Amino acid sequence: MGIGRIGVWHPLFGRAQAQAVRRAAGEIEKLGYGALWFGEATATREAFTTAGILLAATERVAVGTGIANIWAREAAAMAAGAAAYGEAYPGRFVLGIGVSHAPLVSRRGHDYARPLAAMSEYLDAMDAAARDLPFSDDPRTPRLLAALRPRMLELARDKADGAHPYFVPPEHTVLAREILGGDAVLAPEQAVVLETDPARARRIAREHMEPYLRLPNYANNLRHLGYGDEDLAGDGSDRLVDAIVAWGDVETVAGRIRAHLDAGADHVALQPLPVDLDGAVAQLTELAPALGVLPGE
Repeated sequence: MGIGRIGVWHPLFGRAQAQAVRRAAGEIEKLGYGALWFGEATATREAFTTAGILLAATERVAVGTGIANIWAREAAAMAAGAAAYGEAYPGRFVLGIGVSHAPLVSRRGHDYARPLAAMSEYLDAMDAAARDLPFSDDPRTPRLLAALRPRMLELARDKADGAHPYFVPPEHTVLAREILGGDAVLAPEQAVVLETDPARARRIAREHMEPYLRLPNYANNLRHLGYGDEDLAGDGSDRLVDAIVAWGDVETVAGRIRAHLDAGADHVALQPLPVDLDGAVAQLTELAPALGVLPGE
């Protein structure tokens, strides 16, 4: 999977004006980062539309959905979209898919009672649909699951090519690698802030974290990792904030990325905070040498 060791995750890839997205994608590619990731939620472009903008604006960098929501399209449409990009841009598209979250899924009119079973059945339906496609993406476009807890990670190991966990500290990477084994791809997201003032850095981090702490999947995963109610209360304890968002100088932030890699990650997708594409590119430019990212790679 040609995503390199370090990539970039940014929500504005799916929200900002297309011209700004194309410009930022080109600048990040020139810096040498291996992949561009983005989410699919409310007030974003449809995932395959965003992927098309990014793929067309770049020449080498991989593009990954992080994630495409299984409730937003039927399995046959997901399979066809992934295969089309696999054929059109060989080796450059990665399909990350996930079950989203109960409050968001219920708004779409779906039942979130059995998300693990829903994902398993969806993957089987994708495989069945792919066999009938009139074009080929040989080798098959890789797919990763937005897996947090053990059973979804097992599914990522058994029915996908690996996992793309979001909102996780390095201790989750350790557990994920144990479950995935040695062959599956593990590509966690890591939010970062190049800010050495603790009060300012944690304020930026909390603004980012606040909506995620209200979603049960993330909260339950953090509890599974040993964070208690005192950590999850309000806008999060300093301990939790520091675990989820890497902040400090270049070397401190780079150290967190290396911690994920040392824990078993194949790839780490950096999410520069706050959410501004120009600011993101500036932070990524500063971080690149410390991360071993080389221009043109």
